[in-house]
Amino acid sequence: MRLGKIYRNYVRNNLFVKIILVFSLIVVITIITLSYLLYDFMSAQVRQNVLQEQKESMDRVNRYLEQKYASVQASVQDVYRNSVLANNVAYLLKHSYQEYIQFTLNENAVGNAGAVNALDYFTSVLDADADIRNVIVYSSEMQQLYAYSSPGTPKLYKADATHSYIPDMMSLEGPSAGTPNVWLRKTIGQWDTRLYSMRARINDKNTLKNIGQLIVFFDSEMIRKALPQRAGGMKGEILVLAGNGQVMFDSSGLYYGREYPYFDRINSLKDEGTLAEPSYISTLAQSEAGYTIVGIMPKRELAQSTAALKRTIELISSVCIAVAIVIPSLLVISIARRTNKIVRFMRRVEKGDLSARLQDNRDDELGQISQSFNDMVEELGRMIDREYKAEIRLKRTELAALQARINPHFLYNTLEAIRMRAVSRGAEDVAEMIYSLAALFRNSVRTNAECPLAEELEMCRLYLELFRIRYKDKFSYEIECDPRLAALSVPKMLLQPIVENYIVHGLEPRRTDNRIRIEAAPAGGLVEIRVANNGRPIDPARLGEIRAGLNAPEEEGNAFGLRSVHSRLKLAYGPEYGVELASGASGTEVTVRFPLQTEEKGADENHV
Repeated sequence: MRLGKIYRNYVRNNLFVKIILVFSLIVVITIITLSYLLYDFMSAQVRQNVLQEQKESMDRVNRYLEQKYASVQASVQDVYRNSVLANNVAYLLKHSYQEYIQFTLNENAVGNAGAVNALDYFTSVLDADADIRNVIVYSSEMQQLYAYSSPGTPKLYKADATHSYIPDMMSLEGPSAGTPNVWLRKTIGQWDTRLYSMRARINDKNTLKNIGQLIVFFDSEMIRKALPQRAGGMKGEILVLAGNGQVMFDSSGLYYGREYPYFDRINSLKDEGTLAEPSYISTLAQSEAGYTIVGIMPKRELAQSTAALKRTIELISSVCIAVAIVIPSLLVISIARRTNKIVRFMRRVEKGDLSARLQDNRDDELGQISQSFNDMVEELGRMIDREYKAEIRLKRTELAALQARINPHFLYNTLEAIRMRAVSRGAEDVAEMIYSLAALFRNSVRTNAECPLAEELEMCRLYLELFRIRYKDKFSYEIECDPRLAALSVPKMLLQPIVENYIVHGLEPRRTDNRIRIEAAPAGGLVEIRVANNGRPIDPARLGEIRAGLNAPEEEGNAFGLRSVHSRLKLAYGPEYGVELASGASGTEVTVRFPLQTEEKGADENHV
């Protein structure tokens, strides 16, 4: 009830309160909508930038791992390029350690002191890269391996099939990159889980038979050197997974030493999905080495990244709403006070207090209204003083109107007396002309703006009859009208100006076959009246000027021309209706078109 009372007292009859409320509602909805769209756009940009940064980090990790893969392959290729070294490595992998030592001693004895020692070569491989933790050279034929963990002499381990599965594992074809095999770890005592391995097959250069493998264990944490160092740390996670799902590198450090638990979902998800939590997912596969780099960006982290942006937009939106509502409201309240003052003074004048004056010297619209109100009150006082003069002028106007009605009657009576005089003297043609002229005068002074089409055609007939009598056998006319159109109401003096144009400009007194035809008929929902004559054709240039002048502003004193008819039709029925003009060697034709009206006014359909 209280809200209803407040609405009735302060809202329903208060225009300015309604304006403030509607304006405030529009402002709030607009700013909130724009803020939401802005936040959505900017958060999308932040998300895109973060994901792009993660992809760049994945590319850097991939380039780093490719370098490690290429370095291992290059170590084997360097063996093949050096024939002496290739023979030395082949002998090492095909014979026992004691036989190899004897072989190197013999080489030195025969003067090959400069021969490259295979064990020293693999030591140089370990020394060449600080990221390497172990270098393992496996002999397929001897089923033994040499393991380097630090510079110096390697350790020799037996790896026969009776004691381990290393020979079976080494014989399998698989990806070059992965995590260290558990049997290799057990054999050399390397249990650090933060390692990944790269391996390359070693073949005999002469027989191309596989004689062993080179396996290099790299420190997984050194991959972090490839990641960009940013303030606040890297967002999301980057993992490097082997072909069997084992974790070669994990930026979060959670999954080392085991298979990634969501490995089976990685290939089935595209762009986004749920792993440990809803996330955006990117993958980069290295088919040659056989590893896959996975970028995981939890949506929760992205939401945290845009939380500050959201708070900033909300603060700015709140300030904009407050400013956009308060300032216009103060302005509207000021206008409302001035308007209410004007209303109060109007009510004083309404009660008869003509001494009320508004004091508002501002030049805006309300100030002009106040000044106009004061001028109106003063003028009202002067009008009251002049009221009796207006009464006198009214009497004079009535007298002039009475005289105006008497004068036409005097003219008609005079013409009738002349006509009867002509009849009495036998001048029938003169009497007929006077009759037609009187009828035309009587029609022209009528004040009605419309008349039936039958009456308009009758006036045209009377006008043409005057000239038929004048030119006797040199001029003829014909008028036809569909009986359904006889009672149709049309603007007065619609056709007579067109007929008059023919008499003035088209009729040739020297000819004996002057003819004009007027035909009115319905045509597809329109009334179409054609006025055709066989008079002088209109010059094409002049015809163009006349057509262009139909839509020009009507000049004073030319109200009964084609332009007047065209203008009145457009005003009465619409801009698409009016007069069309055509002229050629056979004469001139004027066509009048306007919409068909179905109201019958009771006129005689057989009048025409």
